[in-house]
Amino acid sequence: MSDAPVPSGAKHRNRYAAIIEDIFRARHEHVQETVQFDRDDIAAAVRKLDIQLPKNLGDLIYSFRYRTPLPESILATAPKGRMWIIRPVGRSRYRFALVSDVPIAPNRSLAATKIPDATPGMIAKYAFGNEQGVLARIIANGCQQTRWWTTLDA
Repeated sequence: MSDAPVPSGAKHRNRYAAIIEDIFRARHEHVQETVQFDRDDIAAAVRKLDIQLPKNLGDLIYSFRYRTPLPESILATAPKGRMWIIRPVGRSRYRFALVSDVPIAPNRSLAATKIPDATPGMIAKYAFGNEQGVLARIIANGCQQTRWWTTLDA
């Protein structure tokens, strides 16, 4: 196994994709609508592929649940109108599940409601475009909007 660190970015994602593809291929059968696996399967796939084990195993699952789409080789096995997602099913246990592919899109016939940016200066100055920065802005604005809509401090 290589001792060289794997850099973040594309190679990091490629490593994650190789691991998740190996787990899916090892357990998926053509007619299945769910494919269960657990955290131990990640370590087994790493050994099989002879790549470096990610430091945070949970990030591999989290990234495919919330940040990046599953690899095309997995998505291609879904029937038309369905797609694969990863769901938790217990402590360190997960399941690929086939669900209806219903894209969420804005309804163009509805009016847009403009909301003023009420982000406090300190958050605006230090919150970057990453996930935590966006969440900080949402929370700060959400608290302010709630006060306006409920007139608690009016």
